[in-house]
Amino acid sequence: MATKLVDLVYWRKLRKTGVVFTGLVVSLASLFQLSAITVISHICLGVMCVTFTLRFYYKLLELLRWNPGVHPFQSYLDYDSSLTDKETVVLVEEVVLMIAFAVTELKRLLFIESVIDSIKFVLLLYLLTYVGVETSGLTLIIAAVIAVFSLPMLYKKQQVRIRRVVRAIKAFIKKIKNLFVSLYEKVRPPPAPAAAPKPTVVTPPAPKQKAKSK
Repeated sequence: MATKLVDLVYWRKLRKTGVVFTGLVVSLASLFQLSAITVISHICLGVMCVTFTLRFYYKLLELLRWNPGVHPFQSYLDYDSSLTDKETVVLVEEVVLMIAFAVTELKRLLFIESVIDSIKFVLLLYLLTYVGVETSGLTLIIAAVIAVFSLPMLYKKQQVRIRRVVRAIKAFIKKIKNLFVSLYEKVRPPPAPAAAPKPTVVTPPAPKQKAKSK
């Protein structure tokens, strides 16, 4: 499964990737005007128009004895897409682990286990409020699909230039960080001098009183 996704993302099978990418973008763009049920129904109807036409065409050739009765979609029918018991267990475990990890992280951020992480989460949520006003979730999904199918190929072709730019950005950020650290060191008040330890006064032992003679 992962190998097939990698093949799609890196355009190793150009025709298959083109069909998947175009279908995803067109389907998601159609959701701006139509509901999800309408879009899915129209896609299925379009596919069945093609499959019915080819099926009847091959059936006609079979009746005319020009075709030995080969099903045009037999390869798709023979393809086994079912999961074995082991694969099902592994898939369910991965989904459960992902859900448990997400719940744990949300609980940790919402109930402020780490102040720094919770502040970052608050800033992210605040930025998302502005993103939600300017764009919709569907727009972000379309942008994510385009990025998934374009950025890996861009990185593969421009790998040297991208690494050079990333190194330059990291160096610039490091300079800015060092500048702020140096400014903070100059502005920070000097630490208070440690109080000198008080000298310990050794008190001589009290003289023992002599016992009075009766």
